[in-house]
Amino acid sequence: MTPTLNIKTVHDYNAYVGQTDLHPLVSVVDFSQLQQFRRCRCLFGVYALFMYETPLENLTYGYRPYDYQAGTLICNAPGQVGGAQTDDVTEGVKGWALLFDPEILHGTTLGRHIADYHFFSYQVSEALRMSDEERDVFISLLKQVNDEIARPADPHQRAILVSYLEIILKHTRCFYERQFASREPKNDDVLARFEALLANYCRQGRLATDGIPSVTWCAHELCISPNYFSDLVRQGTGETAIGHIRRTVVDVIKGKLAEGLSVKEITYDTGFEHPQHLTRMFKRQTGETPQEFCHRTGLKQ
Repeated sequence: MTPTLNIKTVHDYNAYVGQTDLHPLVSVVDFSQLQQFRRCRCLFGVYALFMYETPLENLTYGYRPYDYQAGTLICNAPGQVGGAQTDDVTEGVKGWALLFDPEILHGTTLGRHIADYHFFSYQVSEALRMSDEERDVFISLLKQVNDEIARPADPHQRAILVSYLEIILKHTRCFYERQFASREPKNDDVLARFEALLANYCRQGRLATDGIPSVTWCAHELCISPNYFSDLVRQGTGETAIGHIRRTVVDVIKGKLAEGLSVKEITYDTGFEHPQHLTRMFKRQTGETPQEFCHRTGLKQ
């Protein structure tokens, strides 16, 4: 089986392909500028948009083959798996990629509405075939992002980058709506249903009233056995079902920290009995405490 590269940060992907870091949370990759390109299967901890202009084979999205042709767009969200079922080195690859860490979205309008961009869902199993005009718009915006991250950082840069990201995602949503306007959404994808189940659970405030959902509960809601469900999640995302659930809860916690809530306040909003329990789980998932996270990202506590 092809090994899976764990892309926890933008730096992880840059280091893998030989790209210089220009910003800790955002990266634009022009594949034509790389000496060589090693393909791989990736578990993403960041958002990633790929547009390869060179025909590539054996691409997957989750655990299914991806309907891909040269010049089309592929979108991945944190927790998803995608890439090539091979680890060969390919030369002469042309195309572009945009990667951004979800941390740059915390406390922003885009961060609160990122779930509205449904093209990041496993339900979208067909690649976006952009028109020449759409492709030119996409590349032009990526070049503007790259120009911005190449400049020295200043107090306004984060807001500017988030604005660029929102424009890119809005254009991408328009591209997808144009392509799929006449098609019925598919509802038979377990991973897509799992994502929607967790999103609705958190949105309805059930973490506070019912606690963190168990794997058994999720499997029951999806009408499959817990063991089969766990196997599907591991196969499709490269992580355990409980790991996927906890990562979702950590994202909720990060969002509440960005809103200025204290760890004690968040504890009872997210189904923990004591702040120490929240801190322990947060550090196990992220490698840092909520306080360390706030200090690193400039959030007030």
